[in-house]
Amino acid sequence: MDSSQADAYLQRIGAERPAVPDAAGLRELHLRHQLAVPFENLSIHLGQDIVLTEPALFEKVVTDRRGGFCYELNGAFGALLRSLGYGVELLAARVYGKDGRVGPPYDHLALRVRTADGETWLADVGFGRHSHFPLRYAERGEQGDPGGVFRIADADADADAHSDAGDLVVVRDGEPQYLLERRPRLLADFEATCWWQRTSPVSHFRTSLICSRLTPEGRATLSGRTLVLTASGTREERELPDAEAVLAAYRTHFSLDLPREPAVTPPTPPAA
Repeated sequence: MDSSQADAYLQRIGAERPAVPDAAGLRELHLRHQLAVPFENLSIHLGQDIVLTEPALFEKVVTDRRGGFCYELNGAFGALLRSLGYGVELLAARVYGKDGRVGPPYDHLALRVRTADGETWLADVGFGRHSHFPLRYAERGEQGDPGGVFRIADADADADAHSDAGDLVVVRDGEPQYLLERRPRLLADFEATCWWQRTSPVSHFRTSLICSRLTPEGRATLSGRTLVLTASGTREERELPDAEAVLAAYRTHFSLDLPREPAVTPPTPPAA
């Protein structure tokens, strides 16, 4: 990402270029990104391809002013941070389901970021409802955040068959969110699981619609035709009556101008 592209990206998220790539600048960029760029899986249900290359991610997030899911959002954000002088490594993670099981390898992409002031952070703008600010990577105690109380713990490889020695567990409000590897990865390493997320009949991204964005007052979420707005602890939920209302909600709450209403279609059954 060159300097002019970085400037366009910063304009997209309403942020100033940090004078130095320090922790304060990272915190501001992390928050601004979540306030501007929604977490969404709409491309899957609009018949649009998802390409995991930095030019394609820049075009989608910045030029087309769209959002995306973890591979896209953290992939694009990592490229921006590198262009601003931060040290960035891509980390693979496996997300915990409600049953306590974790998803497939490369289920999630997060960022390990080193700043000019010698600190290391876990940055994640692609997990939907998560920390507003990056977490201290080496800290093993609780870390307070407007999004909850977080903790990065060492995984117990003996107790969890899915973890390896050295893995970490990211915990929010006492509930494990994802199992995080320490080994740096390449963006291309996530392509196979990204394809699985888009096509598998058991992938929740394939079988549901989600668009969610942090707001200064709370959060806006549109799932299918259900719009949920939270502000100052108050939750409002309403069903939208038709496609016109859904497209208007995407424009109003997420600044997304979509060609048509996204809709989940049943997966094609295998040939006999």
